[in-house]
Amino acid sequence: MSEKNRDGKRTARERLAVEREKQKSADRRRRTLIVGASVVCVLGLAAVIGVIAANAGKSKSSAKAGPVVAPSGAQGKDSLAIPVGKDGAKSTLTVWEDVRCPACQAFETAYRPTLHQLVDSGKLRIEYHLVRLIDGNLGGTGSLRGANAVACAQDAGKFRDYHDVLYTNQPKETDDAFSSNDKLIELAGKVHGLVTPAFRTCVNDGTHDSWVDKSQKAFQTSGFSGTPTVLLGGKNIYENQSMTPAKLKQMVEAANR
Repeated sequence: MSEKNRDGKRTARERLAVEREKQKSADRRRRTLIVGASVVCVLGLAAVIGVIAANAGKSKSSAKAGPVVAPSGAQGKDSLAIPVGKDGAKSTLTVWEDVRCPACQAFETAYRPTLHQLVDSGKLRIEYHLVRLIDGNLGGTGSLRGANAVACAQDAGKFRDYHDVLYTNQPKETDDAFSSNDKLIELAGKVHGLVTPAFRTCVNDGTHDSWVDKSQKAFQTSGFSGTPTVLLGGKNIYENQSMTPAKLKQMVEAANR
């Protein structure tokens, strides 16, 4: 065989080897793409399933809601306000709150001693409106379950004490711990005499769920931007960056002179 023919066959084998290697590389890339696409589909499906599950939970909650039952002593339009303080107080503070809301906890922590002092002296009356804003923003039912439990405490005449306990023991905003009725009843044990068969039944049955939903709708149609919304004389004092507990106390005491 001539040198020329041997070179030609060698070149052909080399070209064939190169082509085979290219084919192997192409196969490897194709398998990688297929696996990668499969992972993306699984992740995407998981996200879809998560959304469906969350929505299913909301639908289930809405579906089981019964008649609107206002807590004992609720006042105002549609009986959506839980009053704390004397009816004859010259100043009224209107508070829209969500028990899962960290800003609401910050407000309660900073203002609680002053609010208690003014209420106990008969100078201030507070009207609390309970909403479930965080449930809608982050999912879950902690706002609803917590608000229902607070309304149940109102039935027992222990709203303020239990309201304060929930804010003192508020979980992180993303932790839906208040969705557990058992947890809410456990915290109620911190309020003397609150945990009774009637209270347990009220919490577990969601007696005031529809009332909370109605309060939420009223909040949504009110034009308020978030919680807490704190109104004194019709003005949202929470939006006033210069407002302090001391300044609020001065305003209330001035109205009582």
